[in-house]
Amino acid sequence: MWSEMKPGFKTRMDEMDSDFFPSTPRKGWSIGLVKCVTCLVIFMAGMILGLSASAHFMRNSNVSQAELFFPTTMYTASCDKACVSLKSFIKPTHLMHTMSDDELFWRASMVPKMEYPFQRVPKVAFMFMTRGPLPFAPLWDRFFKGHEGLYSVYMHTLPDYKLNVSKTSAFYGRQIPSEEVSWGSVTLVDAEKRLLANALLDFSNERFVLLSESCIPLYNFPTVYEYLINSAASFVQSYYEDTKQCRGRYNRRMAPDIKLSQWRKGSEWFELNRELAVNIVADYKYYSLFRKYCRPSCYPDEHYIPTYLNMFHGALNANRSVTWVDWSRGGPHPATYGAPSITVEFIQAIRNNGTFCMYNSRPTSLCFLFARKFSPSALRPLLNLTKTVMDF
Repeated sequence: MWSEMKPGFKTRMDEMDSDFFPSTPRKGWSIGLVKCVTCLVIFMAGMILGLSASAHFMRNSNVSQAELFFPTTMYTASCDKACVSLKSFIKPTHLMHTMSDDELFWRASMVPKMEYPFQRVPKVAFMFMTRGPLPFAPLWDRFFKGHEGLYSVYMHTLPDYKLNVSKTSAFYGRQIPSEEVSWGSVTLVDAEKRLLANALLDFSNERFVLLSESCIPLYNFPTVYEYLINSAASFVQSYYEDTKQCRGRYNRRMAPDIKLSQWRKGSEWFELNRELAVNIVADYKYYSLFRKYCRPSCYPDEHYIPTYLNMFHGALNANRSVTWVDWSRGGPHPATYGAPSITVEFIQAIRNNGTFCMYNSRPTSLCFLFARKFSPSALRPLLNLTKTVMDF
């Protein structure tokens, strides 16, 4: 057929071929086509291998292809577990946590600048510092019964101690992350700040009272609650004496930050409002001076808070303790009372011991809400007096 074409027609087809591929000879064009086919084969092989690996991954990971390429977490948010609600922020569900002291104190020292966006009922935080058992837990449980929502309980114990109480007890699950404490050392101040900081995490806690395992309530809960919540001042004993037990413990290396004229002594068993509790937890400057210079035989727990409040917040302090204790026998420890001492007359004598004090700028004979020290043997006779004398 080609031989029957007019002369010059084949040459014209050659020219058309040259027009489309002016710089590519026919031989080169064939080689390029082979390369393209080869690349296409390699690409398809890669796709097959990739899909095969993907299928193997899906079978072993319970993840669908749609979730792999279009993950739902990018487009939807579930707050069942991951999100922080207001309720969990203003009142932690669990007391145990992994924060260090520095992290805890930083978190606890946050102060809201706006009004609370919820109906806040002020509570009293009862903070117990103990090495082990709480022999008067049954007495305190009677004291707290029926007043849920108006109090919180916190316990600082030995780190590995597990309190054995029933699930209905106010002390159940109320231990905080604790550290070893040595009597007369700055570790007691550490424990106090740790209790305050954990209690501050509950934004409803307004008053904070420190107690020991040997403390008992002298009145029923409504009396104690109203007394503390309605008080314009906190209750921290703070005084100065020119004695070995007060002035003699001052270290001149604390100056000029803490001067001798500012040095104070007082009972360890304090009661604070929220504002002062935040300030004490947030303080590092003056606490570090006590850690460095108040040792040995200085007893920082008797000096740190009384001195700090005297320096900066004296007007907010009633300068007395609400915990009664008997030092009349002398010695480094107060008197301890057991079962033979527990009578109606004894409790009434503590309540009406002839002491007068100021409460909201008015004189009153109701000066002590709690008392110490009591031995475990006092529990049974005290329980027998709750209805007739203590009214709870």
